[in-house]
Amino acid sequence: MKKALLALLVLLAVQQAWAQTAQTETLFSKKSTSSKIGAYGVPAANLTSIGGKFASMTGGYGGVLLNRKWMFGAGAYSLANNITSSYAPSATNGYKQYLNFWYTGLAVEYIHNTDKLIHWTAGALVGGGAVARRNKANFDLNDDDIHYHSYDRSELFVAEPFANIEVNVTSYLRLDLGATYRFVQGSNTPNISNGDLSMASFHFGIKAGKF
Repeated sequence: MKKALLALLVLLAVQQAWAQTAQTETLFSKKSTSSKIGAYGVPAANLTSIGGKFASMTGGYGGVLLNRKWMFGAGAYSLANNITSSYAPSATNGYKQYLNFWYTGLAVEYIHNTDKLIHWTAGALVGGGAVARRNKANFDLNDDDIHYHSYDRSELFVAEPFANIEVNVTSYLRLDLGATYRFVQGSNTPNISNGDLSMASFHFGIKAGKF
């Protein structure tokens, strides 16, 4: 009787261990091990608009993953494309003006049902940044000597909550598609309001790390 009970307990333990390792569903591979502590990084792009103009904010976030559910870390984004419009008019010296915009801060993310092939995540980045206007002055006829001038700088508070649909591609690679809302306060730069900078975004990211 004792041997039968012991054999049953061993069988249940093996079955439970197999179930835990077989839970994680991926497109191209199976995850064989798990850890209470992991880490990952997310190179990402947020496609949005600023003052009615298309804007691409590139950067990402990452940090330490606890219990395969909660990530605590940091992130940063900056404007990747040149934007000129009525809120960044041509400078009086004749050079074009562009918008400078960036922010960074602490990030937290919750991952729901991380073992499922497709699941959702939610989190936020909270911190600060800056906005300014700049022009590009070219003093060399051969375009070898380019100078940038930035002015009307404002320090900003930025909070950006987000929600994603996540797909487990492999045991160490995931694809994120989702949306964010960028809330900005503090702009004193002429003709660049908080409303111009606050906007929803389409988020695309590739998450790599140990999950």
